[in-house]
Amino acid sequence: MRVLITGGAGFIGSHVADVLADRGHEPVLLDNLLYQPDSALIRQSTMPRMLHMLNLAGFGMRAWDPSSNDPQHAFAYYSQSLPVFDRNLQNLAQKIRPSCVLAHVRGVAYSTRVEISLQNVHPFHFANVPLVLAHNGDLAEFARMKPLLLAHIKPEFLAQIHGTTDSEWIYALFVSRLKDATGDSSESEVFAAIEDTLGILRGARERVGIAQSSSVNLFIANGRQLAALRYCFDFGCYRTEDAARVHEANLSFLSLWYTLGRDYGLHEGEWKMTGGAEHADSILVASEPLTRDTAAWVELPEYGALFAETRNGRPFVSIRLLD
Repeated sequence: MRVLITGGAGFIGSHVADVLADRGHEPVLLDNLLYQPDSALIRQSTMPRMLHMLNLAGFGMRAWDPSSNDPQHAFAYYSQSLPVFDRNLQNLAQKIRPSCVLAHVRGVAYSTRVEISLQNVHPFHFANVPLVLAHNGDLAEFARMKPLLLAHIKPEFLAQIHGTTDSEWIYALFVSRLKDATGDSSESEVFAAIEDTLGILRGARERVGIAQSSSVNLFIANGRQLAALRYCFDFGCYRTEDAARVHEANLSFLSLWYTLGRDYGLHEGEWKMTGGAEHADSILVASEPLTRDTAAWVELPEYGALFAETRNGRPFVSIRLLD
């Protein structure tokens, strides 16, 4: 299953590489995901179409290549620089064809209080945990929530939180809710961990009296499975006197899209996914469609969660609505 996940702006993508290798298909060149399409992820750092702010706080990526040494471990690339000027990233993108990639350009509030560092670049990954996570959004007044979250994070994950973002704490909560974070998790286990994580965050918000809207769009992958969430706490319910302090991204419900097909690429001068969902071998999940032609893209519903993995050589997709 060819997977592209993009998340600030971000994406996940996956391809059924082990099956399609027998039929002569190749995974997509990374350049055709990050740089070339109409709304490629790198373009979304400075020209997002569905977000009224720029994503200038760094780029991160995990990419799985079954032909590489130790294929269970992904390529890792992180930079706090603006990716449009990153020659090393562009050179890498022109050379590798991963079967699955999770990439993210980080957007932050325009404030001197924000930390711009490598430790805060997504996706987040703890030692011996296959699943990695990227987050679009911002938890309002997160510092007040932290003390209430400590009891819900396993010590081995708490010790690995090195950055200052709410996103890394969400990742720590999520993997702490998995039955076995060191192995593959089933569809039901992933959905349950997502719901438990949201429940813990909701409880903390209620205990300290936070009612400002806070987006929690998540992108999760391990090279064989992916999950995505489109969610916002108390959307539109921020207090009038606090409106000026709300992250600009939370003033609208952050978007999340996906597409299934067999042949993603440049067709007659236009980037698109073709082949139809019924014959799909690939899935792309993105914060906004990567292509100008959006006919093959589906918007994930508000408060919707998606899970995908390879079953019988084809991508199986499950979608459910959360409370």
